[in-house]
Amino acid sequence: MTRSDATDRLLDRFLTELRDLAPVAVWAHGSLGGGDYQEGRSDLDLIAVLNGPITARTVWRVARLHARLRAEPLVDKLHCSYLTPGTAGGAERRHLTWAHERLFKRPVTPVTRRELHTFGLVLHGEPPTSLLPPVPDRELAGFVVRDQRDFWRRQVDRAANWTQDVWVDLGLVTYARAAVTLKEGRLITKREALDLLPGLGAPGEVVEDIRRRRYGDPGAPSGEWTARRGELTRDYLGPAIDALVQEHA
Repeated sequence: MTRSDATDRLLDRFLTELRDLAPVAVWAHGSLGGGDYQEGRSDLDLIAVLNGPITARTVWRVARLHARLRAEPLVDKLHCSYLTPGTAGGAERRHLTWAHERLFKRPVTPVTRRELHTFGLVLHGEPPTSLLPPVPDRELAGFVVRDQRDFWRRQVDRAANWTQDVWVDLGLVTYARAAVTLKEGRLITKREALDLLPGLGAPGEVVEDIRRRRYGDPGAPSGEWTARRGELTRDYLGPAIDALVQEHA
């Protein structure tokens, strides 16, 4: 895990600013919780459980909190959903969330909840097991299948997306992680997913391209490679997702 003073400083500043909202707990999940965090490339995925209802005033205070952090390095990578003890259950419930430098509402998915139970990093207060109900295997598998079928499979048909690094990276990594979760019932890191992708039939040159950009110094890609990479990824993912969904739906 690559983590330096910049990450620690941002987390410390965030926790300090959050004190006025009386958090019951603050947790990290994703790459930071799972031990595959790459500073400047990975997101800082957080959950804060506040002691009280999320009112209009709470929303205003959360917005002000994030505004005060805007000069911090890496702040664009910081994402946080805000729960309360009374709203922590129910994976379909939408929660106040700061991500991509704006406020909106979204669910805390079964995958995130299972991450928190499995390797959530406690930054403050109570552990996830004290406040979040466990995620049954069937609920996790159902969510993963729907995510592959209803989101990722549809995105494969949108060619313009796949000229962008983020779509190639997340599309392939999310597929590998989904395949392992559905087969073995466990979660894996992005690094583990990259190691497994060639064995799952993914194009090796694309996998190595992702690996260089995540863990090395890749340089600027050519337009020709960007187009070819997108075609290789889509040609692989479409049939792979179809087969995965058919097997586990």
